[in-house]
Amino acid sequence: MAAVVPVMEKSLARSLETIEASHSARTGAVMTSLNVARVRCVGDADAVMLETWESWLLAMQVHSAVFAATATDRESVTCKIRQEERELATTGPQFNLNAGTWIQAFYLALICRETARLDMLAKVPVSLLRECGGVMDDYVYAWVETLQSFWLRRDDLREHLVRAVDLSAPEAARILDAETMGKLQYPPIMMFYRYLRNDAAGFNEALGDALRRHKEYWTVDEDRRENIEGVVAIAPLAIACLARANGIPIEYESGYLPKALLEFAWRGEFDA
Repeated sequence: MAAVVPVMEKSLARSLETIEASHSARTGAVMTSLNVARVRCVGDADAVMLETWESWLLAMQVHSAVFAATATDRESVTCKIRQEERELATTGPQFNLNAGTWIQAFYLALICRETARLDMLAKVPVSLLRECGGVMDDYVYAWVETLQSFWLRRDDLREHLVRAVDLSAPEAARILDAETMGKLQYPPIMMFYRYLRNDAAGFNEALGDALRRHKEYWTVDEDRRENIEGVVAIAPLAIACLARANGIPIEYESGYLPKALLEFAWRGEFDA
């Protein structure tokens, strides 16, 4: 921690210096900001330290800002990043700001309970995400449309959710392998299904299954155990934050679910 975090923070600071106009800086900031948040949770698994919470908040701000800047109806957008208002030039579709990155941004906004960012992300056209590069399994777009329909209270939520469930089954994988689909992508969608049914027991069963599969995936060999992506179960954490905020008690404690993030312990401490 003592050696790695300062190096990553310095790289992130360089990206943030030119984030207003540089797409490459935005790409770097997206990746590095989230990795800083993950690395901080290695030494602070419950996210009780101020610096850890600030790192998750910054990752959320950066991920939301780059999608706000895909707008095509104006020349720039104002986004708060590290408590500073930044004027980002708009770009329209950009490579790597694809559906997968959008889902990550939506999860981070759920974790930080940022309704204004969720409102903005829910209005990003799926057609724009399809233009942003990368060949993906069809479930990704069905899942985006499910989350957008849910947040915007549209009538087509059930239709999109059924497609997301069907298309995220391991046997439906085409680009991803069946293991990644079954252990990382499918479980959060089932958690969401249980949440929509207000099924507290079923939700916690699905959460436990998601955490078990997450651990199985990220501890199968030395390479995965050393991969920073496995430190926090971001997708299950995000859906659990949504459920907890709407009255479903969370019965699991896990190092993959930082307690302060799940319980929103830093509520009101920052103007995000």
